[in-house]
Amino acid sequence: MNQPELIPHLFRTEFRKITTVLCKLFGIEHIEIAEDLASETFLAALETWTYKGIPENPTAWLYTVAKNKARNYIKRNKLFSEKIAVSLIKSQSESQEPEIDLSNQNIEDSQLQMLFAVCHPILSSEAQVGLSLRILCGLGIDEIANAFLTNKETINKRLLRAKEKLRHEKVAIEFPPASEIPARLENVLRTIYLLFNEGYYSETQDIVLREDLCLEAMRLAYMLLNNEKTNTTPVNALLSLMCFHASRFPSRKSDNGEIILYQEQDETLWDQELISKGVYYLNQSSRGNLLTKYHLEASIAYWHTIKNDTEEKWGNILQLYNHLLQLEYSPVAALNRTFALSKVKGKLVAITEAEKLQLTNNHYYFTLLGELYRDLDTKKAKENFQKAFSLAKTQSDKQTISKFLSGLL
Repeated sequence: MNQPELIPHLFRTEFRKITTVLCKLFGIEHIEIAEDLASETFLAALETWTYKGIPENPTAWLYTVAKNKARNYIKRNKLFSEKIAVSLIKSQSESQEPEIDLSNQNIEDSQLQMLFAVCHPILSSEAQVGLSLRILCGLGIDEIANAFLTNKETINKRLLRAKEKLRHEKVAIEFPPASEIPARLENVLRTIYLLFNEGYYSETQDIVLREDLCLEAMRLAYMLLNNEKTNTTPVNALLSLMCFHASRFPSRKSDNGEIILYQEQDETLWDQELISKGVYYLNQSSRGNLLTKYHLEASIAYWHTIKNDTEEKWGNILQLYNHLLQLEYSPVAALNRTFALSKVKGKLVAITEAEKLQLTNNHYYFTLLGELYRDLDTKKAKENFQKAFSLAKTQSDKQTISKFLSGLL
């Protein structure tokens, strides 16, 4: 990987790790300082690597520079000198420097503790998830606004208030008591779910697939499983869901970067090892009586690893969508259900159900209607595809809809 590609890649993977460790060191009330020092580290990399070349171990270089910058900040700043002296160097002489631990284990521990600190009940659910996506997942304001179906100004205000509240309450970056973990875990999982979704399909960046975000979401889920306090059935269900979706990544985009729809994917490219892992975690998630949307969505994703259009497959998918909508209604799930309905009950029945949804601001709604009308009414199919094209936000979606329109001619 060359220098112009490497720094953005490392920024996506290492910035949040450095920020989290420094934030744990300084306290959540000084999160902006942690972010500033992490930013300065990457600025130093850009300036140095441009002229001196990429070091042998770029990640280790970043960690060393981050440690030095943090130590220098502590020395320069009287407030930090007094605070850190009490908490970190009690047993050290004044000549010794505070330990800044960027080992893999401390990074993982810090990230999990930070997740649970941010998902504190003093914040609203939306603020918890939004701040987690920003600090721990590195998503931009546009991406978070898209995830919450709102605007940038609303998200900026929400995150600013959330940071101020955490600072005012002096929330500690640590695991909560065992009795509080289940309640906080709900929004931790929602954060990971939204992070994966942003990678799997982004409307804010014109990229078919952002694998780095998906892999980061899976890494966070693995971290939860590796901790006995958080190895729960919903965590297993969410990881199962992500494994099933990730198994199809190799077949999901063309060499030109264009999206390949499910029906056209080459199933021989699907990652069977990931599918097996998905089945394993889905089985693990069935322990106990708790049923979440992650269980149902993972089960739907499992049936999509079977390419054949069998009655059993689509009948099961339809029933799972029916159950999902009863458990937690969402317009997207309702729309996806109508496609399964068309496979089981026929296109006319599906059209009737789809048109009841009236999702007139959603290009998927019109794309689906165009597909359902394709063999029944060419004029209506064309009208719906044209509406979908006008609403589509990404070039990839526009290319896909254009192919549908071309197929009608």
